[in-house]
Amino acid sequence: MKPYKKLFFLLFLGAFLTLFFTPPTLAQNGKFTVVIDPGHGGKDPGAVGSSSKEKEIVLSVGRKLGQLISSNHPDVNVLYTRSSDQFVALDKRAAIASKAHADLFISIHCNALDRKRTSPQGVETFVLGLHRSKDNLDVAKAENAVIMYEDDYSVKYEGFNPNEPESYIIFEFMANEFLDQSVYLATLVQNQLVSNSKRVNRSVRQAGFLVLREVAMPSILVELGYISNRQDEKFLKSESGQTSLARSLYNGFRDYKREHDKKSVVFTNADSRRMETNANVSSGSVADGKEYRVQFLTASHKYENQASVFKGLSPVDYYTDGSLYKYTYGSTTSPEEIKKTLREVHKKFKDAFIVEFLDGQRVK
Repeated sequence: MKPYKKLFFLLFLGAFLTLFFTPPTLAQNGKFTVVIDPGHGGKDPGAVGSSSKEKEIVLSVGRKLGQLISSNHPDVNVLYTRSSDQFVALDKRAAIASKAHADLFISIHCNALDRKRTSPQGVETFVLGLHRSKDNLDVAKAENAVIMYEDDYSVKYEGFNPNEPESYIIFEFMANEFLDQSVYLATLVQNQLVSNSKRVNRSVRQAGFLVLREVAMPSILVELGYISNRQDEKFLKSESGQTSLARSLYNGFRDYKREHDKKSVVFTNADSRRMETNANVSSGSVADGKEYRVQFLTASHKYENQASVFKGLSPVDYYTDGSLYKYTYGSTTSPEEIKKTLREVHKKFKDAFIVEFLDGQRVK
């Protein structure tokens, strides 16, 4: 790298790290808010198929998703980064979510390959992170290229160039506070797209997407299919296909929201009185098969004991929910003891919450 380019990059990296590691604005108490982000729009068509445009497909699916959420969840506030064929800059999309103190950010896209290459097919759901393959980098480059439609994009995004691999080094230094929640949502959505919409599974992945970098909340970017693939495009542009995809996205959201709601465990006075009968039972033992634990981590694979991801918590237990591993810490029959444990775990995992088990099984 030439000296002046190296100096510019280091200055940019320093500015980025300062910006990124500023504590994010946390969602306010109150109505759960989800921001739906149909990619591209207006002068930016996104990927173009033989007879369709990405911007039109994702807007349709995004609207359908929003309608499903609004119809089934009156307690959820649904916002869109765009609800018509208009161009919205990436930083403006993030600003909409941040201003609303959103709880979730779902960005919707379609994938594509150069017409000279044989196009694969299938769905993939991304979370923010460092790309681990050239394919992931290519997807990120394609989606990040939208900033080139913006005026002064090199200034707005501190010199980031979507076509230069050096620009993506910044994602190696990122510590995504919301990664676990994002992976959990991504896994739910990906499973639904495969099982409900019968799409080819291209898995959950990580890559450096600017639009996800800019939002301080659990977030995913969904590639609904390859518009450059004949079979995928036929499905993507059909009314039935778009309805099915929206339903799959909704099912993933629904399951995530259900788990989110379980975090709001409130022990009433009646609960306390009922648990007083077990006051002589020491913490860590189980009476009548009932116990409380603190759940602090969800992952798509099993970690070994003493893994660094546990941040020193030990001993750690886990239970499975479908293909997910859900890790817990502590075990007691006392609601007061588990509250103390929760306060301890919150120092390391802000989103930890209390779960109840009966005879070793999670109470749903």
